[in-house]
Amino acid sequence: MKNFKIIVTGAALVVLVLAACATRVEANETVVRERIESEAATFRVVRVVSGLEDPWAVAFLPDGRKLITERAGRLNVLENGELTRITGLPTITPGGQGGLLDVALHPAYEQTGWIYFSYAAPTRTGRGTHLARARLSSTALTDLEILFEMDPGTTRGQHFGSRIVFDRDGYLYLTIGDRGEMNRAQDLMDHAGTTIRLHDDGRVPSDNPFAGRNDALPEIYTYGNRNAQGMALHPETGVVWQNEHGPQGGDEINIIRSGLNYGWPVVTHGEQYGGGTIGVGEEAPGMEPPVIDWTPSIAPSGMTFYTGSNFPGWDGDIFVGALAGQHLRRVVLDGDEVVHQESLLQGTIGRIRDVRTGPDGNLWLLTDARNGGLYRLESVR
Repeated sequence: MKNFKIIVTGAALVVLVLAACATRVEANETVVRERIESEAATFRVVRVVSGLEDPWAVAFLPDGRKLITERAGRLNVLENGELTRITGLPTITPGGQGGLLDVALHPAYEQTGWIYFSYAAPTRTGRGTHLARARLSSTALTDLEILFEMDPGTTRGQHFGSRIVFDRDGYLYLTIGDRGEMNRAQDLMDHAGTTIRLHDDGRVPSDNPFAGRNDALPEIYTYGNRNAQGMALHPETGVVWQNEHGPQGGDEINIIRSGLNYGWPVVTHGEQYGGGTIGVGEEAPGMEPPVIDWTPSIAPSGMTFYTGSNFPGWDGDIFVGALAGQHLRRVVLDGDEVVHQESLLQGTIGRIRDVRTGPDGNLWLLTDARNGGLYRLESVR
């Protein structure tokens, strides 16, 4: 029998190593970048699905399927690379920055079956951010309940928020932007520019900071928030963290605590578009400073604390999608203090709208575009 030598080129060896270390790529998936070496991890970028119109949020069902919202007013379920449209949504009025926005599962989803979503819908005075829940039966929503309607609305098309997070006690948090009318964020009789807190069925918790007052709306948990589009629980403390858009500069990450005023538009690190001061400066008594601010703006959107096991060098780090900067911002903490930052994927996949730690231990991203996509970051060695 003849002796054979197997010669493996450098490129082929890389492919073999990647194949051994990363998740198997399905036939309908595309490897966008085979290998990216960052400061604390080496990973590859896989496009899972494309053809999404301005996708806004992704949520992971226990059976491996994924729910994906499109701002145009569509909810999809992704299974084995195929998208299926879900019917039964309430009235949604897409336009400007509004439409179908965030989606989240009830913390006890396998027992309750509740799916929560935020969206823009008509109000008595224009449009506003709404919250609903429903159950999924095959390809249709059932048992639809409208839990919250922003008041008042406006005909303006910007700053709807909107992210949904449940804390460890089962309370639901929803962000609502200032709707482009900045002074509303300081009015406690107005939902604009706030974070609201509810029970899972839409009831107002009795210990909300302004419950029982005649001069404030009981749903409000924090105010002075310009337009928060990222929110996540700290994996150790369970406290809600949030990012928000500044004007020209002054994007922020904040720690969300009951009853606090986060300053907009009285204080900000940003300025008017085209130049000019806003408010009284960068700080004022009674107004909470940010953990970090970004000038120039990165336009932060989706946000997650990485808690998987695939990237030990990223454990506990914050990942923020950057729209204007078209990158993924890694934020390293020491306690509640930011000690380091890293920009990943600069200009690689576009405007990053949502960022999630998946149940598979990978990072998952959605890109905001007419032909947006769902992407997976996988560890390679």
